[in-house]
Amino acid sequence: MISRRNFLAASAAFPALSYLSFTKAFAATPQSVLVVAMQLDNMTSLDPHEGFESVGAEICGNMYHKLVAPNLEDPDKVDPQIAESWTASEDGKTFTFKIRKGLKFSSGAPVTSEDCAFSLQRAVKLNKSPAFIITQFGFNADNAETAITAPDAETVVLKTENPTALGLLLYCLSANVGAIIEKKAALDHAEGDDLGNAWLRQNSAGSGEFMLKIWRASDSVVLLKNPNGDYKGNIERIIMRHIVDPSSQLLMLKQGDVDIARNLLTEQLKGLEGDDSIKLMQKSTASIMLMSLNQSVEQLQNPKVWEAFKWAVGYRSMQKNIVPMTYVVHQAIVPEGLPGAYNENPYEQDLEKAKALLAEAGYPDGFEIEIDHYSAPPYPDIAQAIQSDLGKIGIKVTLLAAENRQVLTKMRARKHQIALSSWGTDYFDPNSNADVFCINQDNSDDATTRPFCWRSHFQDDKIAAMAEEARDEPDPETRIQKYVELQKYYMNNSPFVVMMQSSVVAAMRPNVEGVRLGTLPDSHSYAGTSKA
Repeated sequence: MISRRNFLAASAAFPALSYLSFTKAFAATPQSVLVVAMQLDNMTSLDPHEGFESVGAEICGNMYHKLVAPNLEDPDKVDPQIAESWTASEDGKTFTFKIRKGLKFSSGAPVTSEDCAFSLQRAVKLNKSPAFIITQFGFNADNAETAITAPDAETVVLKTENPTALGLLLYCLSANVGAIIEKKAALDHAEGDDLGNAWLRQNSAGSGEFMLKIWRASDSVVLLKNPNGDYKGNIERIIMRHIVDPSSQLLMLKQGDVDIARNLLTEQLKGLEGDDSIKLMQKSTASIMLMSLNQSVEQLQNPKVWEAFKWAVGYRSMQKNIVPMTYVVHQAIVPEGLPGAYNENPYEQDLEKAKALLAEAGYPDGFEIEIDHYSAPPYPDIAQAIQSDLGKIGIKVTLLAAENRQVLTKMRARKHQIALSSWGTDYFDPNSNADVFCINQDNSDDATTRPFCWRSHFQDDKIAAMAEEARDEPDPETRIQKYVELQKYYMNNSPFVVMMQSSVVAAMRPNVEGVRLGTLPDSHSYAGTSKA
């Protein structure tokens, strides 16, 4: 059992002391300290221009500001953050941002347009995993300093290679790769030409509400309130503890050893229903669960077979009986909570219709097929439900369970027949998913660009054209509507069976207020969090 006696150090109550000695007892966590139990092993760097894992994205999102930020209430809008206003040229290739005055980095230095231009240039030059979000606009190491400039102390100008939809650019700049760091701090700690990358992996230089005190891999992260920030809560320090087991997280939460538990599963969450001592916050996140039908498999090539699969699946019964607290039914490629998401779910289980479609496709007696799936929960239970559903229309399924990486490796080699897997959105714009699900320019095995749809040998010129037209549409409202129409068409004319969307749940002590959960991890926010 994990007790209070060995969990929290007295130093947690006093920012002047080290947090490292977890030895003294507390009746509860101190009012100025927020303690979070969560799985912390999914991150490799806290440099916002390098890290691309979900936990690191959340932490960076609380340490850095961007020029703009997603509006958490209305996904079709972006809010000013460091930039107070912006304009686009008539040709859609020059974008001018005016910088808000009065913002300061945690060092006390003012946030300037030079810091902003340097940060975006740096993301391009480092060219780490998330750089594509910005380099897709034509920026590269050779042109970064001329295409991204600070002509005066209050202005940043971006010049894209091709005409660009303002909405797409803004949503991409709201990602962590668009984080603004202090130029002087980065260069003062640079090693060779790394622009401070080695140092920023375990340090921070941002203007966000919090700053990094320490990160111990697979152990703990401590954030301190930015003394020069605009934080309005009463939390001076956030301690994130790496607790792998959800049952242990729940026990610590009930005992008062932690204020928030972040990785509880349906088993634990069901037990909290009606428990007034714990409150739950739930938010749909930008990760979808789906089946991919490989078009190299003869039985899966007929569109009527695709449709039969979509009418055979018991979406609602799976969600209700297997993952009621952690997934919601969602059938479109753009997750709910992103701009332009289509949130209607027209497919429901209709076995007679599914059988008729199979017969029309030439398979009145069904066929045999293999489904690869992740071995981690809840995928085995979902896969067994699918196996049962498809069996009712004559399709005999063999299930092949494996670790995530093994399933993904097989998909990337185009060797699967059907794969039950997930896809997470990279940035806060519908193009993030539409691009990889719809646009496959080269369907050959040796293609240099290999989007998600390529893995299943799917290529459709009409769908690709619709996605490109929506991406490039300059009018924001028309652009959103084009993405809605794209999703409706794709839902009925592709070999991908989108079934559900994941949810993130924060279980909290009742005295915690102000925590915000976002559709993407970098929008999970502790800004304004307080404890009574």
